[in-house]
Amino acid sequence: MKRNRILFFMISILLILSTCLIGCTPNNQTDTNIPDQTQTDNKQEELTKVTVSEVTHSVFYAPQYAAINLGIFEKHGIDIELINSQGADKVMTAVLADQVDIGFAGPEASIYVYNEGKDDYIQVFAQMTQKDGSFLVSREATDNFSWDDLRGKHVLPGRKGGAPYMTFEYVLKQKGINPATDLNFDNSISYDMMNSAFAGGTGDYITIFEPTATVFENEGRGYIVASIGAEAGEIPYTAYFAKKSFLEKNPELIQNFTDAIYEGLQWVETHTPAEIAEVVLPSFPEVDVAVLEKVVERYKEIDAWKLEPSMTEESFNRLQDVMIEAGELTEKAPYDLIVNNSFAEKVK
Repeated sequence: MKRNRILFFMISILLILSTCLIGCTPNNQTDTNIPDQTQTDNKQEELTKVTVSEVTHSVFYAPQYAAINLGIFEKHGIDIELINSQGADKVMTAVLADQVDIGFAGPEASIYVYNEGKDDYIQVFAQMTQKDGSFLVSREATDNFSWDDLRGKHVLPGRKGGAPYMTFEYVLKQKGINPATDLNFDNSISYDMMNSAFAGGTGDYITIFEPTATVFENEGRGYIVASIGAEAGEIPYTAYFAKKSFLEKNPELIQNFTDAIYEGLQWVETHTPAEIAEVVLPSFPEVDVAVLEKVVERYKEIDAWKLEPSMTEESFNRLQDVMIEAGELTEKAPYDLIVNNSFAEKVK
């Protein structure tokens, strides 16, 4: 009997303690770990989904990834979905076929479409980069690179008619080198296969975007010898564009998108390479943060990014001069029709 009383007493104590623990749990303890599903659903309903086809996935577009990872697009009511199309021609195809809302590539693609005589042509509404973002990478290490070293060599320049190809060709001519006769200017390899081809042993030199150029250098696969952007000077290199009809039907959306890009540009301008590397890291999880920091520093050194997203007529015409020099353009397109700065002029 005594044993039963002790057992009963212990059970009673346990029941009292359990009741106290349940009743004394702070009201906000469960709220910390369990999100309010109603609030989450409402937030998603407020966002407008926008699909963007980017020409390649590169730290060269750090302001875009900063705007994504810092929640800037969401702040402006946009749920952005990125599609890596690997080439300006494929980006434009996706835009023209209504597979995506917005294209992100070189403005030369918009010029080609306009000159084809399409009624619903493409308009550029926000510029991000103002320098070529590619670097010339050599298979062999060299301490004293000279542009004359390219003579007689096998060089992988990118897709003919694309901005990287034309800008590189422009730089070579400025250095007194004729791409047609002084070297093997091999454009037979598609843009999305260039890096793997070079890594596999094809070519003596290649133009590569970051972070691949630095990764190659760290792995001993190649060595950065020159910045194409630093040599070519200012040029409208990468911009956002859409069908004229899409801009007309969605002015508020495009303004919000442009505002987000502007905020991303401003954030990158006012932060250090180390801070930027940490923010864009989720977009490049396979790359070491130290590599990202080095890459961002390189782009800052050449003043790669715009401070605000409008495109000047002077830079637009310079791009067309480069295209004419490359033999890819015979008639200039009108700046006031191709470039729509109305959204960039209202950024806030």
